[in-house]
Parts: sequence; C-alpha cells; structure tokens
Amino acid sequence: MEERKLIDEAFSELLKHYLSSNHRKKVDVIQKAFNFAMRAHENDHRASGEHYMIHPIAVATIVSKEMGLGSTSICAALLHDVIDGTDYTIDDINNIFGPKIAQIVEGLTKIAGGIFGDKASEQADNFKKLLLTMSEDIRVILIKICDRLDNMRHLERQDKEKQNKIAGETLYIYAPLANRLGLNAIKTELEDLSFKHEHPQEYAEIEQSLAYTKERLGELFDNFTAPIKAVLDSMGIRYTIKARVKSPYSIWNKMQKKHVSFDEIYDILAVRIIFTPLSQQEEVNECFNIYVALTKLYKSHPDRLRDWLSQPKANGYQALHVTLMSAQGQWIEVQIRSKRMDDIAEQGFAAHWKYKSDEDPMNTERVVEDELNGWLQTIKEILDDPQPDAMDFLDAIKLNLFASEIFVFSPKGDIITMPTGCTALDYAFQIHTFLGTHCIGAKVNHKLVPLSHTLRGGDQVEIITSSSQHVKPEWINFVTTAKARNKIQALLRKQQRALVKEGEEKLTEWLSQNGLSLTTSTLDRISETHNEKNHDKILAAIAQGDITLGEKELNAVLYGTKAAKKTRSQGWRRYIPFIKPKVKEVVRNKYITIGKDFDKTQTIVITEDNIQHYILPDCCQPIPGDNILAYINKKNQIEIHRRSCKEAQRLQSSFGSNILEAQWNMRGEMVFNATITTRGIDRKGMLKDVTTLLADIFDIDIHRLSTLSDDGIFNCEIEFKVKNNKILEIVADKLLQIDGMQSVHRI
Repeated sequence: MEERKLIDEAFSELLKHYLSSNHRKKVDVIQKAFNFAMRAHENDHRASGEHYMIHPIAVATIVSKEMGLGSTSICAALLHDVIDGTDYTIDDINNIFGPKIAQIVEGLTKIAGGIFGDKASEQADNFKKLLLTMSEDIRVILIKICDRLDNMRHLERQDKEKQNKIAGETLYIYAPLANRLGLNAIKTELEDLSFKHEHPQEYAEIEQSLAYTKERLGELFDNFTAPIKAVLDSMGIRYTIKARVKSPYSIWNKMQKKHVSFDEIYDILAVRIIFTPLSQQEEVNECFNIYVALTKLYKSHPDRLRDWLSQPKANGYQALHVTLMSAQGQWIEVQIRSKRMDDIAEQGFAAHWKYKSDEDPMNTERVVEDELNGWLQTIKEILDDPQPDAMDFLDAIKLNLFASEIFVFSPKGDIITMPTGCTALDYAFQIHTFLGTHCIGAKVNHKLVPLSHTLRGGDQVEIITSSSQHVKPEWINFVTTAKARNKIQALLRKQQRALVKEGEEKLTEWLSQNGLSLTTSTLDRISETHNEKNHDKILAAIAQGDITLGEKELNAVLYGTKAAKKTRSQGWRRYIPFIKPKVKEVVRNKYITIGKDFDKTQTIVITEDNIQHYILPDCCQPIPGDNILAYINKKNQIEIHRRSCKEAQRLQSSFGSNILEAQWNMRGEMVFNATITTRGIDRKGMLKDVTTLLADIFDIDIHRLSTLSDDGIFNCEIEFKVKNNKILEIVADKLLQIDGMQSVHRI
C-alpha cells in the first residue's frame, strides 16, 4: 500500500539520522515505540487525508536531527499523541517503556492542543501546566517545540481559525521559549513561518529583495573572507567559514522598530568562523587568537566587541563577536566560535548533553545548568503567586522569556545576570524580595542613582534600603523583569487587602453610629455617589482618608442617589457632584453586539455604510488599505486592528478563536485619523514647509501637531485626516523630499 510505504520511508529516514549521531544505538526501543504508535494510530487520518503517523515520525525526526536528542526523547515523540488520541493509557506506556518515557509522554499529554484555550483562565492554567512539566523534565518542552515546528511547517492544512491561533501562539510564546532554551535555528524558523502566515505580502517582498541582493552579498562575502582564509590557513587552524543572512522576520522586525526600509538594513550579512580546537582547554584562547589575527586585517568597531566566552548567555550561547570594516566600506559582524559552541548555539540546552565532560576548564556546563535552573526557579516563583488576571500572568512570563542579558557586579564582585534594560529596583528584587521592598536608592559604580536608573553591562551595584520604605504603585511603571513586577503586584495586592479591611471597619463603625448596617446596597449607593463601581476602591479610599464620610453619603444611603440629588438641587449646592460634560456624538457609536449563532468563518467587509458597527481602536488607527484583522472583544463587539499592531498580535495569540478575517471595501468618501512622525535637520522654515505641503498642496485637515527642535534636530508629530493608506504613502514620500528631512514614519 502506498500509504504504508510513505510511513516506512519516513521512519527509515528517522533511523538513519539517529544512527549517524553520537548516541548509544538503542534501535530496538525506537522500533518498539514505532510499532506501538502504529497500532494505536492504525486507522487515524488527518483532515488533509494524510495518515496520522506521518506527524509523530516528523516530530521524532526533528527531535533527532535538529535537536540531537537521544532514544528516550525519540520514543516519547513517537508516542506523544497516543494517550490523548487513542484508548491507551499512561499505565500502558509505563508498563511497556518504563517510567522515564511515560513521564515525558504524560507531560506532553497535559499540554496537548496548544497553550491557549478560548478563555483567559484556561490560557493561564494551560500555560502553567506547560511550565510545570518543563521544570520537571526539560525534554517535555523540547519535544513540544518540535511538535509545534512540524505543525507550523504544514499550517496550510488547518482551517483559518486554527491557523490564526497556532501562528499567534507560536510568535507569542513558542519562538521566545525556543530562544530562551538556545534553539536558535528552530526559533528563527518558527518566527519566519509565523511571519509568512501573518504578513504574506511583506514576507514575499523581503524574500524577493533578498534574492536580488544574493549575488551582491555573495561577492561581498568572498572578497571579505579571502584574506581571512589565508591567515587562518597560515595559523594551521581547522575551520569552516559560513555566511549568515538575516532572516526575513528579523529584517522585518528591525524595519518596524527602526522605521527604515530594506535598503537601510546594513547588517543583513554576517560571517561565522567555526573552528575545531586542539583541545577543549584551548578553545577560548584560540577564539582570541583568531580575533587578534582579524584585527590585523581589518579595522574593528570599538563599541561592538561582544565577549560571551567567559560569561555565556543564560541560554548557554558562547561566542566572540567583532564588527569589522570591509574593503568596500561596510561594517560586517564576525562571529568566532568552536564546533562545540556552534552546536550549542543551534541546538541549545539539548546539545549540552552531547558535550558533558569533566575536562571543561570553565565549568561551562555547570554555568549553563545554574542559569537554566535559576530561570526555572523564577518561573516557579511566578507560578506560586496566583495572579487575579490571567493576561497579567502571561505578560509577566513574556517579560521573562524575551529578556536578553547583561552582567552586573555585586559590591563583593559576584557576577549577576540581568535582562537588558533592567533598573536598579529590578536588581534589588533579583537579589532578595526584602531588598526590593525596602529599596530607596542604589549606588552604581559608587555614584548615587534613583531606583529607576537603567543598569548597563559591567556596572557594580549596591542597594540602599530603609525600614520605613514600602512598595509603591508607581514602581510598576519602570521595572522590567517578571520577578520584580510579580513581587510588586503581589505586595500591592496585600496592601490593598489591608486597606479594604480597614475601610470596611471604618464604614461599619460610621454606619453603626447612624443606626445603619453595612450591606451590598449600602456600598452600591456610596459607590454611585462617588462615580466608582468598584467597592474595594471605595473602601480603600475611606481607609486612606480620600473619602470623608458625611451628610452626602448619609443621604445617599437613606434615600438613594436619585433622592439625594433631588435634595441637593433644593439648595444644598455644595453636595452637587461633578458631572462630566456630554461628549459630542460621533459617527462610530452604534457598535453591533454579535449573537451566539454568529458565523466566525465569515470575512468582515468594512464599507461606508456599516463602518459605525465596528470599533477602530487608537492603538493602531487602521485606515482603508491597511492589512487588518477583526477581533471579537469581551462585550461581543468587533474591533478592527492592523495586523502589525502589537495589541493585535497579543490578542491573536491569546484569543485565536475570536479572530476573524477582515478587509476594506471603501469608496473613498470618508476620512480617518492617521499619525506620522518626521525627523530631519532643523532649519529656518522647516515647519512651514511641512504644514504648507499638508494643508495647501494636499488640502489635509491637520488635527494635531507637536514639534521639538533639539540640538539642531527637527522632530514633528502630526495627526491628520486621510482617506486611505495609499494617500498616506504619497504624503510620506513628498515629505521626505523636503530639504533636510531624514525620515517619515507612521505611528
């Protein structure tokens, strides 16, 4: 049968990769796992018609070939869907394959079906399962990432709703997880596959641009590396030199962050020198010997030397990076690493088992395991403190996943790994919760700095505390680490609970003095008097003295707020509450609320006639022509977002089942808000040229304009009305033609 032939060929390919590895050749147990999974999935097929076993074999192949894991992980990958999709139980796996494989399969089964459910609480629970199983055996998440990679490679087989959910999850959680575990190659592929699905047009344009520049990059690489090869050959070093071209997602991400075009990305090409050291003890010295040889050939950038040899990144990455000026006048980054370092850079934590050795002079393996255990400990601390809002919990984890590292020193000279962009307060909470809670300042390099001071690599930090200091709400605004944010929120909630209790006691006593008792109705009336629906906030305000209980509150409790207002209108003017002026009615105020029978597979088409039914948020200001999606919010109303909007990416990853396709069909009769920022060399008449072009030439209605001239640099932010993004692009091009204008980008 053709189907069985395909399965056997795929399994043979898996065994081929496994037998070529350095692992002990336990083919028998892998064959047994394949036979067992084949029986379990004998009659199972995917929606595409493909036999289900193709998927577990593909996952196991990624586990073996791309992660370099052994027979235990390969067997678990082959069996990972058996418990969830068939009649077999975990006891069956345990009896046949032993407790280790059974434990991994059980961990994979707990997180089957993706991290996120349809509800926020389910998202948090499922994600906690993922993190807990990861902390028990890291191979659980490694295999799960391989499972996700295979799903992403065949995403077109899924329906549109699942495509949105899977792609969003991948970019939001799985790619950062892969990065945190050092799986650089897999992280890059996951990002590119998500990007290809989310932004197909932009992906195609970047791929096309890369194809156009391929010949030029090849010529640059050959010319740049020819002298390097000659020098390395003369030194007797065994090496390979590879060109690393920046990935499409990485290029697009940089274009978005820096607001530049493809042609303005100057680090598309990097060079990797991968050498085989004479011995592991000498590999660091050989890295620096190569570096010295290169600096004799080319001038190096003084601020772009990155040494991750003596202190590896938290995910185990080791290398020496130097940026050199080519003969053509271009800066090119060169990454110098041994074969062992290269394997770890591509395969992450999985590769460390391959290099377990007592000969490691720098205790690299111990450092990496300590860093990984420290990261998992932070995750456990976050899990131990229940978050009232599931999305707060997910965001806290995200902070921990995305962080890149710097190294700072304690007063005694100990090295502490911290995320880039962290503050002195982050450092205090990293050392100990008590230090963070009572921190009033810090000394960085022996100079006094505030809590919000951003630390840099190499800083020596000493925390100053006071027993009278307590956590403050504004601290949340400048901490950057998940640990600090989590601890501050937990302490603030504890303080809030104490205030609510104190406020409740004060209110009960006051009501008792007036012959009344505390009820929900009583609190409702007092809350309405102060235009606040949250009872806890009212009680906390009473405790802090922000609300003084008096005649106004007594009237509200006795007669209700309407009666109280009527009484006040008869002369008690001092009790009339502030009434917000009525906002002028705008056209978009008739948002539809969808029913349960709403067809989520339909495409939302926005026209002039129905635009008032949809919410156009200020976070991204979508206008006709933008690549958009629709989101069903908590009120069952439909929001329209640009696909590149950060909020849209978060919603798509977290509420994939509430995402709908959307498109514009406008006749160009309406105008929409758009905001751009411009930057250039300041001169007399610059602002006049900008406003003349917008107002007189394009007849654009400028809604808001703010400008700043700082050290000869002209910065201007303009909000105006425009019909569609094509006109916006034309306006931006014309603005760039103004004398001295350097950049124009849309916010």
